Amino acid sequence: MQPADPVTTVFMPIALGVIMFGLGLSLRVADFTRVLKYPKAVVVALVCQVVLLPLACVAIAHLFGLAPALAVGLMLLAASPGGTSANLYSHLAHGDVALNITLTAVNSVLAILTLPIIVNLSLQHFMGEGQTLPLQFGKVVQVFAIVLVPVVLGMALNAQLPKLAVLLSKPVKLLSVLFLLAVIGLALFKSRDDIGGFVAAVGPACLAFNLLSLAVGYGVPRLLKMEERQAIAIGMEIGIHNGTLAIAIALSPLMLNNQEMAVPAAVYGVMMFFTAAAFGWFVNRKGRPPEPAAAP
Repeated sequence: MQPADPVTTVFMPIALGVIMFGLGLSLRVADFTRVLKYPKAVVVALVCQVVLLPLACVAIAHLFGLAPALAVGLMLLAASPGGTSANLYSHLAHGDVALNITLTAVNSVLAILTLPIIVNLSLQHFMGEGQTLPLQFGKVVQVFAIVLVPVVLGMALNAQLPKLAVLLSKPVKLLSVLFLLAVIGLALFKSRDDIGGFVAAVGPACLAFNLLSLAVGYGVPRLLKMEERQAIAIGMEIGIHNGTLAIAIALSPLMLNNQEMAVPAAVYGVMMFFTAAAFGWFVNRKGRPPEPAAAP
C-alpha cells in the first residue's frame, strides 16, 4: 500500500477550501432568494448545466474518441458548477452580474447532489459496469465540509462583519488565483510523463466542449427571447466551469484518485479564460447591451 500523498490529502482540500471561502465572501443570503426575481433565467441555466451539457459532453467524448479515463474527466468537468471567474467575465462583457452571483450560489449547492450522479453514470458508461464513485456517508460529509462549509463561513463573515469581508476579499481572491494555478500545475505535473499525449488527445475535445458550453449558455436564452444581459451572464456561467473542484475530485485518494481524469479540467482551466474573453468581445461587437430601465 502506497503512503498517502500529502499534496493531494492536505494541500488540495486546503486550496479548495480557500477558493470556496473566497466565493462565500462575495455571497449573501439575498443571492439565493434572488431566484424568485429570476425564476426563468435560473431554470434555463440549470437545465443547460445539468441536462444539455452532460449530453453534449458524451457526444463530444465519443466524437473525439477519448480514452475512457479522459472521457470521464471531461464529464466530471461538465458536471462541475460554474467558476467564480464567471462573475468577473460577465461584468467585463456587460452581463447581468447579479444573475451570475445567484447562479453560482445555487449551482454550488446543487452540485453536491448532481455531480456524483453524473460522474457515476459516466464511469458506468465509459469504463463499464461496476465502475462507480462510492458515496459512503464519510465521503459525502467530506465533500460537504470541503465545498460547502467554507462558503457558509465566508457568507457568515460577510453578513456579520461586512467591512472585514471587503478587507479580506482582495487577498483571498489573489490567494485563490495562486491556488488555482497551483492546482492546475499539480494536475499537469502528476501526469508529466504522459502530458504531451494527454493534451494532444484531450485538447481539441476541451476546446469543442468549451465553445459549445458558451454557445449553449448564450444561445438557448436568446432563443427563448431572454434579454441580452441575462444571456451573456448564463453564457459565462455555463462556459466557465469550476475546474479546481473537478481536479480536486479527480486527484483525491478518497474520490476518483486518477491523475488522467484531472487532465481535461487542467487543460480546460487554462483554455477557458482566453475563449471567455473572445466570447465577451463577440457578444459586444455591436455595442454594449442596454442596461435595464431604472425603477420609477
